[in-house]
Amino acid sequence: MVWNLRTLPALLLALVATASPAQGVTRIVVPFAAGGVQDILARSFNAELGALLGRSVIVENRTGAGGTIGNASVAKAPPDGHTLLLAAASHTITGSLYAKLPYHPIDDFTGVAHIGSVDYVLMASADVPAKNLKEFIAYSKSNPGKLNYASAGNGSATHLSMAYLASLTGLDMVHVPLKSTAEAINEVIAGRAHAVIASNIGALPFARDPRVRMLGATGSKRSRFLAELPTLAESGAAGYEFDSWLGLLGPAGMPKALVDQLNAAMATLLKDPLILERLAGQGIEPRPLSPDAFNALLRADFAKMARVVKVSGARID
Repeated sequence: MVWNLRTLPALLLALVATASPAQGVTRIVVPFAAGGVQDILARSFNAELGALLGRSVIVENRTGAGGTIGNASVAKAPPDGHTLLLAAASHTITGSLYAKLPYHPIDDFTGVAHIGSVDYVLMASADVPAKNLKEFIAYSKSNPGKLNYASAGNGSATHLSMAYLASLTGLDMVHVPLKSTAEAINEVIAGRAHAVIASNIGALPFARDPRVRMLGATGSKRSRFLAELPTLAESGAAGYEFDSWLGLLGPAGMPKALVDQLNAAMATLLKDPLILERLAGQGIEPRPLSPDAFNALLRADFAKMARVVKVSGARID
């Protein structure tokens, strides 16, 4: 065959246009700063996911406004599978926390792949004379307004989880909003704050630290990472349950075949011993779900978080 050099550019363009959509680069947007739970998780599997998909998968931090800037960038992206969001319960919280959002947390997204969940732990300063939740509640009630709890900021999971606990148990504590979970934990360790509810990844390094006491886990059952620690529900807060899902979302309108491909790739990774070891190091309990099951979980969590936000009284205009 004789090639006409003048028609070669057009031929190359045609080949690119018909190439597999697996080619190119996929961005996993993390709506928070590097070093946080979602960032560490995304970077623990992006290379392996790229190998399965046959394209580069990179992590991009798009921070600001409590994660809503990064969320909005994904909501507005083309639904072609090349822009995904590493999201957590903070995503569904925003729908009730913010008076105005440039997106809807459910309607403007596609649930692609559920990765797992993270429990939280109630940590109290060793300066507080309480060795379990019942003693903590009793001490709080006998010292009204004298105890405080630290959080990662107004409307954060660390804030809402404690506000929810207070509504069920009558805890009387002052909220001290800070900038990060690490900062909140440090305040408790230093004795300047009396308590914090922190995610497993933040709490686990201090499980044996004499400066703090672990009073209970927030999940519906005991965490395998702190098996000896009772849940808050079994410790006196009947009906209490608070955890965070973690998963990949895409823009609304993604084709089913594309969603199924990405979901299957993540399900494969969640059987990989190396990936599972990395997740365990972050206190994440892996749990692959079908796209339909994940989207049902998102809708249920959106409704639940609306109730928790209402109880907390948190609002961002």
